[in-house]
Parts: sequence; structure tokens; C-alpha cells
Amino acid sequence: MTWLATTSIDDLSFGLLIVLIAVSSLGVFVFGVSAISGRLLGIRVGPLRALGAGLVGLGAMLAFKPTMHDQQSMGVLYGVQVGVSVLAAMAALVLAEVFLPRGSWAIPMRLWRAMRSRLRRTRRYSQISRIFMRHGLSRPLRSRHSLERALRPGEFGERMARGLRLALEECGGAFIKLGQLLSTRRDLLPPHFIDELSRLQSDVPPAPWGDVAALLREELGRPVDDAFEWIEQIPLAAASIAQVHRAKLTGGPVVVVKVQRPGIRERVERDLDIVVAITRSLQQRSRSSHAMGLRDLGDGFATSVREELDFRIEANNAAVVAESCDGYEADALVRVPRVYEEFTTARVLVQEWLEGVTFDRAAAVADRKGLDRRQIARTAFASMLHQILRAGVFHADPHPGNVLLLDDGRIGLLDFGSVGRIDPSVRHALQEMLVAVDRGDRAGLHDALMALLGTRATRSEDLMLNSLLLERELGQFMAQHLGAGARPDTEMFTALFQLLARFGLAVPPEVAAVFRALATIEGTLGRVSPDFNMIDEARAIAVDLLTDRLRFRATGTGSEEEGAGMASGFSSLARGAAHEFLSALPMLRRLPRRAERIGASLEEGRFTVRVRVLADERERRFVSGLIHQLTVTLLAACTGLMGVVLVVFGTGRGPQVTAEVELFPLLGYQVLAVSAILMLRALYTAIRRPGTHDTF
Repeated sequence: MTWLATTSIDDLSFGLLIVLIAVSSLGVFVFGVSAISGRLLGIRVGPLRALGAGLVGLGAMLAFKPTMHDQQSMGVLYGVQVGVSVLAAMAALVLAEVFLPRGSWAIPMRLWRAMRSRLRRTRRYSQISRIFMRHGLSRPLRSRHSLERALRPGEFGERMARGLRLALEECGGAFIKLGQLLSTRRDLLPPHFIDELSRLQSDVPPAPWGDVAALLREELGRPVDDAFEWIEQIPLAAASIAQVHRAKLTGGPVVVVKVQRPGIRERVERDLDIVVAITRSLQQRSRSSHAMGLRDLGDGFATSVREELDFRIEANNAAVVAESCDGYEADALVRVPRVYEEFTTARVLVQEWLEGVTFDRAAAVADRKGLDRRQIARTAFASMLHQILRAGVFHADPHPGNVLLLDDGRIGLLDFGSVGRIDPSVRHALQEMLVAVDRGDRAGLHDALMALLGTRATRSEDLMLNSLLLERELGQFMAQHLGAGARPDTEMFTALFQLLARFGLAVPPEVAAVFRALATIEGTLGRVSPDFNMIDEARAIAVDLLTDRLRFRATGTGSEEEGAGMASGFSSLARGAAHEFLSALPMLRRLPRRAERIGASLEEGRFTVRVRVLADERERRFVSGLIHQLTVTLLAACTGLMGVVLVVFGTGRGPQVTAEVELFPLLGYQVLAVSAILMLRALYTAIRRPGTHDTF
């Protein structure tokens, strides 16, 4: 019995070994065929499709099994079977790409998530729809004619603007923030809408202290009493997304604790989906909205609000702005509250407490302390220009509640949830605009605006046809709003946006953020110094901007130090001008001779232009790919013709490889398999979409 048991175990082990070898061989064959197929098609195949294509190739090989009587003949035709297997695997990959493109397996999951999201926001959408209908806004949302009529001044437009403000206030949350954003976009909405939306208020009842304390404990990972010696349960301010409490760190200074309202993230995300859907619907219904870019506005607004939901982004924004204007330095003229990173999370932000009053109350405090209100305004404006024109990172919402007059007479900036960022090209264009305004150069202002608007301007055929007309209107704009003694106001920005809209020019969101910040700070500074002229102050630093040496004269005029600084600035300008002239001198010396040669060639009819063909790498890749595709197609056609000839005309005329297989038909079938593979490669290359050369 022991011998029988041992024998059975050995037989079982041997059988399992055979099965393992067979399965391994099949796996190697399956993935080998798929790898060869992907290589021939010029793609990298993902594991799931590799398995599917390999199984199809294996099935084709088993199906294409010739009926031969001897094993030698079947072995000779094994190469043809492998070719058919590879061809079938390639066909499977091509069909999969045509009918089931990359990522299509995730479509059901996306549909399921979209359905769940739609079901979640259906109730909220119904509520918002009822609110809008109750305030008489259903007609503009349904009818393009009514929407265009609402955007025009008149009784109907004013009634729609008032209804929109009341509806947004009742909707609350993200809709109030949307209305506040729209109130600053004079390039998008007419004045009667701007006036109404500017009255939006976001004050809401504070969240219960129990919920706030629970959130603080969850985020900080410790009891509230361990983190703070004391914290005021009644908030200093409460808004739709967060509320602010005054507190004192344990063994540390007095701080401001900004706490996100419990459960607000889910509600805001739901509302943002609805906001984006509404803006896209309005984009389709209104002819003028295409120039206004409502869809871009909605998408940008959603991105901005989502960033505000993560207080770590706000903390990083504060650090970046502080670095750009030395806001953390003890002697800085403009202070940025320091962030306490160890107490800051996605839903809790702890910052330094700055003693002072907001700018809506700063005038009375400045008079009581004997401070120069014009100097205060100049300091704040110089800091804003420095952030925009030198650092490229700026406080995008400097309204009176976000700017403090500190007890020592300096300036403090608050709330960095909204920060603008511009690249160097935009900064240079803004500097050129300022210089053109200082010189009264309408052509320079035109060129600076074109550089500022970027590719959006170059797409406008009307602009290219009416460039001189645009320059003329810019000259009239400068004479009306930027002339001597002119005072900047919101009407100036409105006029500029309307002028650009008439020529089919849309303002990019990052540029609109700059204009919005300037318009906002102009109103903020007017609270402190009503006679402060932003344009005159900008003109005063135009020369320094031209030489990339911006100097802020925020400590008064007439001092010896400032005189030395001005002398240094003009000396730097002279050196820069001399350097640029010397750099251009060789070109200027060659210019007359080259102009003479060009003129002589034109006169004698010998003027020719030599152009470098295929100088761009993309052009070379395109031509190379085209040649490659033509080569593969020609090879496929030639081999196919050769295979047909060998099969049709070679039967019965060549030597026998085996008793049942002749040489010429065998070669013909092999060549036909190669031809089919090459033809499939050529067809796939012709029909594939850009980017399908990657893994799919």
C-alpha cells in the first residue's frame, strides 16, 4: 500500500508539472504574440488588451490547422500558423482601438458617478430654479431675446438685475461669491447689473460653537483647550464658507483662527456644479456671451472657490505675497500676518493677529493720530504695484475689509484666499501700458494691449482690419480718462472693457484679475484719501518701470535720500539706454548696405527669398511619418502581389518540401501573411488618433 501511495503521489506531481509547463507555455505564447502585434503596430499594449489580443491569436492559430496526413507537413506549415496568429492579434488590437478606445472601460463607472452626482444635486437644482422663478428670472434663462434685453439699460434690465441680486442672496453659499465676482467684471455685465450686484452681502449666522469645537479637535488632533489658552466662541465675522475667531495660543501670541463651516465642502461642490452648468447654458443662449467668455468665467470661478476650500492653499498664498513685499519683516511698510503652520490644516487656518482698523474706518483713526492719509494711500498703492509688476503674485481682492491701518501707521493685508498670478510677458505688457500712458502714446498703448491680450487678439479679423481705428479710439480714451487732471474711477475700466468688446477682444481671466484688483484698490484708497489719484501716482514711477527698477516713494518727497535714489534711477536709465544702443549699433551699421542691396535687386528684378523648408521639428516628424507610411503601404502591396503570384502560378511547378507541401505555395502563403500584417499596420497608422501611440 505504501508503494502504491508513493507512486500515486509521484504521478500526481508529474501531472501537475506537465500542466504547469503547458500553462506557462500558453502564457508565453499569448503574451508573446500580443507583444509582437503591438510592436508591429508601433504601440505599447496594456495588460488587459495584451491578454485579449493574445487569446484571439491563440484561437486563430488553433482554428487555422491544416488537414495534413503526416506530421512533417504540419511542422512545415507552423510558420504560416504563427503568421495568422499574429495577424489575428493585430486585428483584435485595431478593432479594440476603433470600437473600444482607450479608457472606454471606465465609461460605465463615469456614467454611474455622473448619475449619482446628478441625483444628489437634483433637489438643490430644483430649489434654485424655484428661487430664480420667484424673482422673475425664468424668462432670461429660457429665451435668448429676453437675456439680450435684460443686458440692455432700461426698466426691464434694472428689474432683472435686482431680481438676480435677491436670488443670489437667497441661494447663498457659492452663489453669493459668484455675484460678488460678477460685480467686479465690468467687461462682462452692464452698469445696472454691476450696481445691483455690488450690494451683495455674505454675512450669515455663525455655526454653533459645539460644531466648530468638534471640527477644531478633529483637525488639530487635540482638545481645543490644549491648543489655545482661550478662544472667543463668538466669531469676529462669519461668511458663507468660514468664520473667524480670536484666540491665544498656549504659551504664545494672540492669533486669528479661521475655521471652515462644518459640512460646507459638500454643499459648495454641489452648488459649483450648478453654477458651471448655468454659465455654460448662458454661453449657448447669448450671442454676446461668446465674447464675454461666460464658460471660462464659470470654470475659473469653480477652480477659485475649490482652492478657497483648502486653507493650506491660502496659507501658501500668504507666504508668497509676503515674500514678494517683505511682509513678514518687522520693519516692512506693508505687513502680512504670519501663518502658524503647525496649527494650519485644510479646514483651519491660524494667523498672526494684527492690531488695527479696516480701511473703511481708517480715515477717522488717521486724523486722530495725525497720520498723513495721502501717504497711507500711496504706501498701499505702491505695494500693490510692486506685487503686480515685479513679483507677478498679488492680492486679488483688496477691498476695504481686507486692508488694515495698523496702530503704528503701517498697512496690513488680510484674506489671501484670492490671489492673482501673471507671467513675465503680462507684467512687461502692463509696464509698457503704463509708460505709454505717461507719454500719451496711443500707438504704444495699442501695442501693449495686443501683447497683454496675447493670442486672443490675433484671432480677431476685425482687429487686423481696423487697427488704425482702434488706435484712434484708444487716443480718445486716453484723452478722456487719462489726460491731465483726470481721475480714475470705475467708469474708466468700464469704458476700456467696452472699447475692447467692440473690436471683438476678450480679456483673459488673469488680466481681468489685475484690472479688477486695481479697480478695487482704487475704491479702497478713496475711503482714506478721497483726493488720491491712482493715475498720477502711476505716472510718477513710469520711468523706473521702463528701466525695470521700480522704486516706491512712500516715505515723502524732497528728502536727501530720495534725491540720491532719483539720481541713481536716472543714471541706471542712461546706462541701460547706452547698453541697448551699443548692442544695436552693428545692426544699424549694416542696415544701409542691406537696404541698398534689396533696392537694387528689386529694381533689376533679381529679388529672391530663400526659405528653410522643414526647419521646424514638427514638420520633419510629419514628413518622416508620411514617408514611413507610404513605404509600408508599398511593401504591403508588393509582398501581397508576390504572394498571389507564388500561390497561383507556383502550384505544381516547384520542388516538393514534403509529400503534401510544395515550396512555391508555401512561400506564397508566408509572404501573404507578411503582406496582411504590413497592410494592417498601414491602415492602423492612417486611422489612429493623436496620442494612441501610447499604452492603451
